[in-house]
Amino acid sequence: MDLQPYKDNKKTNFLASEYERLEKQEAELNELVVADPSMKEMAADELETLKGQKENLLAQMNKIIEAAKEEEQFPNKIVMEVRAGAGGEEAALFAYNLANMYQRYAEKKGWKVTKIHESFSGEAGGYKEASFEFEGKDVYREFQYEMGVHRIQRIPVTEKSGRIHTSTASVAVLPIRDVLNFEINPGDLEMEFSRSGGAGGQNVNKVETAVRIIHKPTGIAVRCTSERSQLKNREKAMSILAAKLEEMIREEDEKKHALKRKNQIGTGDRSEKIRTYNVLQDRVTDHRIKQSWSNYEVIMDGGIEPIIQALLAEQKMLDSAEA
Repeated sequence: MDLQPYKDNKKTNFLASEYERLEKQEAELNELVVADPSMKEMAADELETLKGQKENLLAQMNKIIEAAKEEEQFPNKIVMEVRAGAGGEEAALFAYNLANMYQRYAEKKGWKVTKIHESFSGEAGGYKEASFEFEGKDVYREFQYEMGVHRIQRIPVTEKSGRIHTSTASVAVLPIRDVLNFEINPGDLEMEFSRSGGAGGQNVNKVETAVRIIHKPTGIAVRCTSERSQLKNREKAMSILAAKLEEMIREEDEKKHALKRKNQIGTGDRSEKIRTYNVLQDRVTDHRIKQSWSNYEVIMDGGIEPIIQALLAEQKMLDSAEA
């Protein structure tokens, strides 16, 4: 049996060495039986035990390898970016509401949430843009279909004539993987350092801990202010930049092979309109699966599990049909 793949994996290396040791014991026993056939009956029980131990080790190694593949496909860490779209201050408030919705859901799931960067819009306190790191079991599996344009229909508090306004906000979901399938040329990067600060100039650092990295070939820029040291902000910004570049590569690849994958929920494009939140009708509609849910307030308070589960169930059904 070729043990090299298991030896090359840090998580299965020790088990592979143990499997190899059992193989040597088995070989020695078989040699002993060949040299002295009278030992065959005595060695039979031990050979059977060794066989069982090897099967158990192999099962453990394969389980670890499969879990690693699963984690690679659905990593337990993501960065979510929320940006205000059309609608001015109302769009900024909606972006803030969406970010809060996802954070409340994460709290219920026991996931860790770290605020990476936020930029406020006007006096109302809405988000022009904000980014967060979510970490926990199944975080990407559950949030993968949240990417796209979200739309809200409601009467703003400042609207005196009672006219319904439609505003939008976009959500991007970037999986953070431990292993990259490409290399980033350091010469393609431009780094800027500045002081971190909260809303309204609060908690301003006296040292330049905030980091902004620009990938010159693509123009992609990432800013990180969440950590207290410049080094940690730089590391986090690099991981986010890598995720953005990987997402760009994925989108380009999917466009090339769009006809090969018809059975998917939406396009996975951040410009696709995926959901409408109608406040007056107390209804949230996901346009990709043409389903609606009531209890807008509950959903915006983090009660989005029914929507997430419906999307996962739909994709599972599509995958089964495609198989």
